[in-house]
Amino acid sequence: MKNLYSSQIYLQDLNDCVESLNIWERFRNKKLLITGAGGLVCSAVIDVLWFASKKLGLNLTIYAAGRNREKIQARFGDAVNFVEYDALKPITFNVKADYIIHGASNATPNFYSTQPVETMMANLDGIKNLLDFALKTKAEKIMYVSSSEVYGKKEFSEAFSEENYGFLDVLNPRSCYAQAKRASETLCASYKAQHGVDFNIVRLGHIYGPTALTTDNRVSSDFAFKATKGETIVMKSDGAQIRSYCHCLDCASAMITVLALGISGEAYNISNENSIISIKEMAQLLASAGNVEIAFEVPTQAEKAAFNPMQNSSLDNTKLRALGWKGIFSAEKGLTNTVNVLKQII
Repeated sequence: MKNLYSSQIYLQDLNDCVESLNIWERFRNKKLLITGAGGLVCSAVIDVLWFASKKLGLNLTIYAAGRNREKIQARFGDAVNFVEYDALKPITFNVKADYIIHGASNATPNFYSTQPVETMMANLDGIKNLLDFALKTKAEKIMYVSSSEVYGKKEFSEAFSEENYGFLDVLNPRSCYAQAKRASETLCASYKAQHGVDFNIVRLGHIYGPTALTTDNRVSSDFAFKATKGETIVMKSDGAQIRSYCHCLDCASAMITVLALGISGEAYNISNENSIISIKEMAQLLASAGNVEIAFEVPTQAEKAAFNPMQNSSLDNTKLRALGWKGIFSAEKGLTNTVNVLKQII
């Protein structure tokens, strides 16, 4: 598999993403520590920051925190400084960062049902340790990457705004992820109230894109890789569920916007209003891009246990757009570009 930077489509998408923002002077000469650097979301954040620094001469220093030096270096080359980090272990590194983005988390639905304890503790211990680190090193701001799953089940059809919360079954082990995210958000607010730590929270919907690892079994990633390889896309439901899909680079630019302009102590939904579609529509767009068929199978009990229970988890991005952010990837453009980029590198 080739490096993403060898794809001219991806480099053009990065350029368009950087040019869509006018906040870059706020980051000149800044140092950023980013956990979950090898994941779908934060690897895209690093790509955007690296490209902006190179294009605009920002002199950014990026500390990419992860468990595997070889994988991080293979992914980013000399664009980053590797920092060894495991969300389940105490922090041992000694770096000074102006901004911290905490995106390390077990975000694989299969693990929610098979490893609920590790899923919870990686979230709780991870943010606790980094909040202490931010306090100790006097970081300007820490950003916690949360999830739309904090909203739980709703009784209304409208998209979730940041103040809407629904029911969450605390005795269902599948709630381990959502409940840990909720508790982690409260912990951020508690550190601000008690210790003055500045923070923002971003609540992500369903992020997709070519930065996904080949081991990522989330539906949008699985379907994208199948479409790229010319394989049939297999659906395990009717796909009627509505989701806020968001291209990884739109997600990255939104997160960077919140980091620069977000009101202290507040949460922001990350969503592109032009990419709120059903799972079936998402599958159809990927199938069209890869010229493959769609098939339907009955899910196993284990697969059912990992399903997101929300029928409509769309997110209202009014608060995000008020910061001046605008996405550049419609669902059709984003999903098509994803397959075309993957075809260039796989």
